[in-house]
Amino acid sequence: MPRFEPHPERRPALVAGASSGIGTATAYALAELGHPVALGARRVEECEAVADKIRAEGGEAYAHFLDVASTDSVDEFVSAAEAALGPTEIVVSGAGDMDFALPHEMDPERFAFQVNVHLVGTQRLAHRVLPGMIERRRGDFVVIGSDCADVPRPRMGAYVAAKTGLEALVREMRMELEGTGVRASVVRPGPTQTAAGMSAPAEVLEPLLGDWERWGFARHPYFLRASDIASAAVAVVSAPRGSHLVLIEVQPEAPLRKGNG
Repeated sequence: MPRFEPHPERRPALVAGASSGIGTATAYALAELGHPVALGARRVEECEAVADKIRAEGGEAYAHFLDVASTDSVDEFVSAAEAALGPTEIVVSGAGDMDFALPHEMDPERFAFQVNVHLVGTQRLAHRVLPGMIERRRGDFVVIGSDCADVPRPRMGAYVAAKTGLEALVREMRMELEGTGVRASVVRPGPTQTAAGMSAPAEVLEPLLGDWERWGFARHPYFLRASDIASAAVAVVSAPRGSHLVLIEVQPEAPLRKGNG
């Protein structure tokens, strides 16, 4: 006799931050496995385009506006998604952007916004979705963290604070969810090529990259792709019941050296 009932064949998934980058790649990866996917982001038109492509390829997808900085918006998104697809089995929380500045120079409202989106936004999703998962005695709540939660990077103080708090929150959740059948996990990306932070002007990015190199963060020029992080998220939620992938950190492999040495 198995210790746990297996995952159901149909596992509706909510993806927060699905309009681009890691969120889009994760939505596609989950849909390819046959999971119905609800895509949420402020740029709902982009979510609709992704949902259309998933449906065109035979998958099941639903798009709806989502602003994780608003409790009402989170409630509306989850209610609409569950009405369309059924009770949530999987959550992937990855909404948010990067904002670069020295902490003592960043406007406090900009700093607070980063924390509100990355950290409190995830708690809003947990508050809305986890009670149903606990009642059904199963579910995966996956948070997209960052390797800067482990090793901070210069000029990213607000993002570092938010992601560090986020990973601490998931560790707390994992303790408190023990025995409920619900798994809380972190996928921790290293440097990843996405649109996040790319809207910053050159006068912001140049000193940022200079500081990264000075502190030893620019070891090589290769970046991860969004699909690499999506593969890690898929591995987490696909782990059979009875096992729990608590943390997966993904780093880009360095370019091959010339010769054999």
